Amino acid sequence: QVQLVESGGGLVQTGGSLRLSCAASGRTFGSYTMGWFRQAPGKEREFVAGISKYGSNTAHADSVKGRFTISRDNAKNTAFLQMNYLKPEDTAIYFCAASPRSLNTATMSRRDMDYWGKGTLVTGSP
Repeated sequence: QVQLVESGGGLVQTGGSLRLSCAASGRTFGSYTMGWFRQAPGKEREFVAGISKYGSNTAHADSVKGRFTISRDNAKNTAFLQMNYLKPEDTAIYFCAASPRSLNTATMSRRDMDYWGKGTLVTGSP
């Protein structure tokens, strides 16, 4: 089992940047496929980005491609989401999630994930 804690959210103007972090407990962080998801008010939770266990494969939703980048540091038990050129429509609660399975990062969905953090709020202002 793994526990996840997100941090780094906040209020940012259009065009600004934020870096989210997801700190994981335990010493087996490298055995989990990791993902970032987000949920805007009144909407379903959606996939943002995924990364394979050793970071060799990544995937990003079309809506964030070219602006957001997922990464991980297994030595520090931490996953990251670098968010650049933020837009008001990026406003959401961002969740970190983990699965012990080797998922296809391009097709993973929220139903594939076994462990979730409590989320961090990102608010993009016009």
